[in-house]
Amino acid sequence: MTFTRPRPSSRRRIAVIGAGIAGLAAARTLLRAGHDVQVFESASVPGGRLATQDSPFGGFDSGAQYFTVRDPRFAQALEVTAADIVRRWSANAVRVLDELGRVVEAALPAHEAHWVAVPAMAHLPARWAEPLAAAGALHLATRVTRIAPDALAPAHWQLHTEGAEPQAVHAGFDAVLLATPASSARELLLKSEQLKKIAKPLSVVDVAPCWTLMLAYPNAAQPGLQTLGPQWSAARSTHHRVAWLARESSKPAREQIERWTVQASAAWSREHENDGATRVTAKLLKAFAEVAGIRATPAFAEALLWPQAQTLVPLGQPYVWDSARGIGVCGDWCIGHRVEDAFVSGLELALAVER
Repeated sequence: MTFTRPRPSSRRRIAVIGAGIAGLAAARTLLRAGHDVQVFESASVPGGRLATQDSPFGGFDSGAQYFTVRDPRFAQALEVTAADIVRRWSANAVRVLDELGRVVEAALPAHEAHWVAVPAMAHLPARWAEPLAAAGALHLATRVTRIAPDALAPAHWQLHTEGAEPQAVHAGFDAVLLATPASSARELLLKSEQLKKIAKPLSVVDVAPCWTLMLAYPNAAQPGLQTLGPQWSAARSTHHRVAWLARESSKPAREQIERWTVQASAAWSREHENDGATRVTAKLLKAFAEVAGIRATPAFAEALLWPQAQTLVPLGQPYVWDSARGIGVCGDWCIGHRVEDAFVSGLELALAVER
């Protein structure tokens, strides 16, 4: 059976699956263009890996630690919509460390700035989600389980969902854009016989997990106590367990209680993906002590796993768009793993839908 879509009108009904940066960029662009956009996000908040983990000692940027601004369109979007909540983070010029914690070199060119949202990274996607929420277009805690031809209008699409909202089927979509991790998008596409061809290119994508350890040392600021740890505030590491360390309290507009976020290497995270959080915490805490020289016992230590975090093999193109079927796919993993990669992918897919 051949799937034939009608010639679209100027205003279309479009579903976006995923409210990370790619999904938000696509949805906002299409909403501004006058389309009826509905966004479905399985988590209870938008943002994906632009996430903030709360603790009794302050917040942690548990996913993306910072972002760069290389694409002028990303720069413009930040300037127009989020200039008041974006700050430069010096990070003491970010070091590169060897296995013993010795500084080897500066990690990034001196001219490239590190940027963060304030007072936490999660505030950027929250800001970008505001117009969608105001339009009644943001469906949180709602997981899409299936994409199928609309039962009443087979040339359109319907989404089967489960979660917070009682409605299990959302129908009448001219287009469906998947802005999810590659593995999730591929799994959803493979459930429909008509969409398996679109899923095929995604099989080359390889995205590694990442274990993240969050540590707090509230006693470090007590009078008479020597400065805790190194003089630098962020570093990349060649340690076989640890790839990144950052002093959260060094970021702009953060609580000043000494807090560190430690991200494991892709190889180690993949090797220990099925380990329990308690075991991972112990192993990464030991590695953190070796690299940073901080051997004090933290008052707070918690590990969490991001199943899809660092792109090892990208798709190699900014998006996938099947105009005949009205199905598109986007995400940072299409071209890399940076925050702005996600933005560019979502924006360019939205522009392709508009053409």
